[in-house]
This record gives sequence, structure tokens and C-alpha cells, in this order.
Amino acid sequence: MARAYPGSSPPKTGYEPGVHGQTWPATATAQASVLASDWVLFTIVGLAVVVLVWGLILFAVTRWRRRDGGGDEFPPQFRTNNPLEIAWTVAPLILVCALFAYTYRAEADVENLAPHPDVTIHVQGYMWGWRFGYAGGTTLEGSALAPPEMVIPLGETTRIELTSSDVNHAFWVPDFLFKRDAIPGRATAFDLRPSKLGTFAGRCAEFCGLNHALMSFSVRVVPPEDYARWRGRNAR
Repeated sequence: MARAYPGSSPPKTGYEPGVHGQTWPATATAQASVLASDWVLFTIVGLAVVVLVWGLILFAVTRWRRRDGGGDEFPPQFRTNNPLEIAWTVAPLILVCALFAYTYRAEADVENLAPHPDVTIHVQGYMWGWRFGYAGGTTLEGSALAPPEMVIPLGETTRIELTSSDVNHAFWVPDFLFKRDAIPGRATAFDLRPSKLGTFAGRCAEFCGLNHALMSFSVRVVPPEDYARWRGRNAR
């Protein structure tokens, strides 16, 4: 059954009011910081494009608007402008390629697996709950009324080995900006390196049946020395 870390508080997520805001991404792991930087870059570039397009529209509207006594004359017309057409074709292409390259590098950093992780946890999703297995025999398993709590050390690399025992599930912690599907018969692995202390809400993000909404859990990030004591108390 689930063992709670002493002094644990209710899990919180960066999408709750008053925590990190409802729209700006939280960054509770090193990997989340990389993804957040990518998100911020796309937001800035998108806003810059909006400002440029709206600015050009407003310029055209004010510069060539119909004036009193102007009659029905049209502003100067032209059919081709090769430099301009090349510019508005090449500039977006360069921008898209640059964003693609930046995102590819960010995803590679997030997907990178450390050669020697500090902690390895076998995570198994099932209808409708989660099972966390630590090396040495410690297994955490909860219920709908008492969701399990994963405990991991701050600043150290935790390897998650994920699978499912029945249907497709998805391991998702919003503050980690990360989601990975748990597929029956297929094991997948990813690393997390927490950068903040606290308890963070997790849930299944893949509709998996009648009680899908009950598949919640939490991740408790504690100092390394506290983690070592916790493992000592819970080791079998």
C-alpha cells in the first residue's frame, strides 16, 4: 500500500490559480525548463508575427485610406515586386526552419537518458491505479481514495521505466511538462531531474475506461538526505 512521506502536503499543479498562474508553464524539473524555454520562444515569435502583420495592415489602412475630396482614385498599383515577394517567402521559411531546429534540440535534451541514473523506478499503470516499484523491493500502490505517492530526490536523476498491465494509460505530471503513454507489452523509459521541492499532482492522461478519472497519483520531491532516510525506512 502507499506510504506517505512525513509532512507531505496535498499535491499542487502549476495550472491551479495562485501557484504558478494558469497559462505560464511551470518548471519543476530540468527537463521542464528546456520545454518551457521552447514554449516561451514560440510565444515570443508568434507575438512578433502578430504585431508585424497587424502593423502592416494598420499602416495600409491609414496610409491609403479614402480622404475627403479624394474622389474614387485608387492608390498607386503594382503587379509585381520581386524583392518583396522573395522576402516574404524566404523569411517565413528561415523562421520555420530555425524553430524546427530549436525544438528538435530541446526534444533531444528531454529524451536523453543518463548512463547512470541515481534512482530507477518501475511504474506500471493498470485499471485503475498506479504501481511504483523501487530497487530493493519497495513497492508503492494506492487506491482511488488514497492515491500512491512517488518519492524522488531533488537535483538527482530519476529513471522512470513505464509500462501498462492491461490497456493504454498515460503518465502525466503537469508541473513536469511531460506526458508519456504506458502501453501494454511495451516498456519505455525517460529521466526526470527535479529542480523544486514539493508535492506535484499526476494523473492518467489517456482515457482508459469507466474509472479513468480515478487514476491519480502524486510525486513528492524531497532533499537527497531525506530521500535516503525514506528509502531506509521503507526498504524490505
